[in-house]
Amino acid sequence: MSDGAQLSRREFAAFGWLPFLHPHHIRLAGARFRIIRNGRSKRRYLRIHGNEETARLVLERHMELHEGIAYIIESQVRNTQVDGLKLDPNRMFSRIGAEASLKNLNRDAPPDQMRRALHTLDAGREHLVRALTPPRGGLLIAVHNNSEGYSVNSEVPISDQTSLRQPAQPHAFLLCTDPADFEVLKSSPYNVVLQQQGPKQDDGSFSRLAAARGIRYVNLEVHLGERERQREMLDWVESKLP
Repeated sequence: MSDGAQLSRREFAAFGWLPFLHPHHIRLAGARFRIIRNGRSKRRYLRIHGNEETARLVLERHMELHEGIAYIIESQVRNTQVDGLKLDPNRMFSRIGAEASLKNLNRDAPPDQMRRALHTLDAGREHLVRALTPPRGGLLIAVHNNSEGYSVNSEVPISDQTSLRQPAQPHAFLLCTDPADFEVLKSSPYNVVLQQQGPKQDDGSFSRLAAARGIRYVNLEVHLGERERQREMLDWVESKLP
């Protein structure tokens, strides 16, 4: 190729948004995420548990209609694998949280295997975190499904502010890390909690990381199977938050 036919760095940067120049997947250990891109919005979306099928269906449909980048874990089970050990993927965003999850799910694991798994996570964690972190002024929305064992009542005691508009429906709620977002979300008909400071205990979740780093983050929780409710809540967040 002649010099005149080659792209300059500036020209390459100008065309860098083209879809074929971007990866289609990103991973940390055994957690492999499919990346869906639509337009150039500063919105980011995350579905991190493979067994939360309602969240997957709602998010995939949402990305057909809205701009942003979504990261959808390619799995059908809740836990992932790292060096042969089970790990909750929403506990891998800190070493402390990952170690606690590994110990809880692999009680008989040899210490050497545990250390290797933690080293693997330490080596690749920031690459994934950088991808999930929205640009300045952007927002990350995580979609989750829960069961009988978890609800907004679990978060109220460790939250900075709360707005419980639907106390009889505790499994449907929004958790945010930005006070300005909370002011908007509390005008919604939904249960909302603010965790700007974050609980003292680091459980390795992205919500704890977002609170610690000042990342705008909203976690949208509904009971597994309530697809229409999750779609409705996601549409409300999408239309009301800047």
